[in-house]
Amino acid sequence: MYQALYRKWRPLKFADVIGQKHITDTLRAQITTNRLSHAYLFSGTRGTGKTTCAKILARAVNCQNPKDGDPCGECEACKSILDGSVLDVVEIDAASNNGVDNIRDIRDETRYAPAAVKKRVYIIDEVHMLSVGAFNALLKTLEEPPSHVLFILATTEIHKVPATILSRCQRFDFRRITPDDIAYRLCEVAKAENINLTDGGAKLIARLADGAMRDALSMLDRTAECEIVDEDAVSRCIGILGSDDVVSIMRNIEQKNLADAVKIIGDAYDAGRELSGVFDQLLGLIRDMLLVKTSKQDVSNMISPAYTISDVTVLAEPVATSTLIAWSNILQQSQSRLKTAANRRIEAELTIVRLCNMSGESYDTLTGRIDALEQSIKSGVVISKQPITKQEKKQVSQPKQQLLQQKPEQKLGEPWKHWAKLLNQLAGKINIGTLTCMKSGYVRAQIDGDKLLLYCDDDITAGLLKAEPTKTRVQTAASELEGSQLRLRIYEPNQKPIKQEDNKNIDEILKKAQDLDIEITEF
Repeated sequence: MYQALYRKWRPLKFADVIGQKHITDTLRAQITTNRLSHAYLFSGTRGTGKTTCAKILARAVNCQNPKDGDPCGECEACKSILDGSVLDVVEIDAASNNGVDNIRDIRDETRYAPAAVKKRVYIIDEVHMLSVGAFNALLKTLEEPPSHVLFILATTEIHKVPATILSRCQRFDFRRITPDDIAYRLCEVAKAENINLTDGGAKLIARLADGAMRDALSMLDRTAECEIVDEDAVSRCIGILGSDDVVSIMRNIEQKNLADAVKIIGDAYDAGRELSGVFDQLLGLIRDMLLVKTSKQDVSNMISPAYTISDVTVLAEPVATSTLIAWSNILQQSQSRLKTAANRRIEAELTIVRLCNMSGESYDTLTGRIDALEQSIKSGVVISKQPITKQEKKQVSQPKQQLLQQKPEQKLGEPWKHWAKLLNQLAGKINIGTLTCMKSGYVRAQIDGDKLLLYCDDDITAGLLKAEPTKTRVQTAASELEGSQLRLRIYEPNQKPIKQEDNKNIDEILKKAQDLDIEITEF
């Protein structure tokens, strides 16, 4: 009968365990010097070698001829433990044997000496699944077991194990295996199994395995029937997008090419791709782009092996860091909604729409939005605008004075004749994002005596103009052009200048405010 690769290629010696040298070296030294603990606790994510090391340790402590701490694999004890014929080495799944009675049975068995080997070994997998009563029943036996008993506990959720258990065990934390180590091991297995695995395919599997060797071997098993196991074959068999498709989606998002980006998502859905996995790939690419964008050192070895440093650099160049962070937030929120979405395809397509049509609210800070605007201008990216309606075209064709008359609440004076000169004079003196908003028609200027009134179309522009030193520099430049000292008044869309009424109290307040140069507005 065919045996799965992860079972067939399970390491039989500590020397064969991948990526856990800090643990295997310690265990081999303890076996060599006969300084074994009575209880061990192996913790770490799935597929990193916890159960494998537990089984090797069980054979090593009972081996008749150990070699540098490793079991020889040739003596009767090693062979019988390996084929499961020895009843003194017991592997228990705590997920299905988590009751008090199960632990009491173990406690009663520990009284008896092993029949065929030197030590009775209990391997309790997923120990965090034990009930509170079962943990309590295990405490005393775990603290002072007979000399012929060894406990090896394994868990993927160390935070669920009581502190009373932790304090009675020698703990080892298993690390995620690096993609390079996984890829190297996959190539070894593929060569022995006559699987035509390319370097690109091995690196992609290693990245998808997320540090789990067992997952990587399972993926290799799924792709083994392909004639050539390259990146495309892995993408088809595992159900993910190819790196070229992910790059295409990102490029279309950058260029706000919504139709092509949605088409790729639709094709992925029709091909049976997991949409949350597609977004996870996009998040991984954004992470690489952020590394390239923000790091001052060489990050070639830190980016995903599916992409080259040159491709990531080209993708990251026209995008601001704040935009990448905003994209990652949108994708993470969408991944949460995908779990409960009635129509996953529509949710995914709406997410692409959000990415292609970013609003100011998508950014964490005002500074982030300014950075994104500056980067767009620097890179020559066209800022998309809403289509102009027929009514708006009609209004645009009207004389400027007539447009001002349509907003009587803002007409306190004549349009300022030096506005164009002011924009030219401010170049290089104020924030480029602010100047762009002023040049784009988001600000209207009027003169009213010794006051220059600036009416802003949105809160963002008003906030930029009110910030220092921008406000002071605009006021200084305007005063120079006017030839007299001007006071600057900046109004948000929901603000209008207060109307002076024939009321003595109001007149008195206005006079005092004018003397103190205090700005008064009416909402």
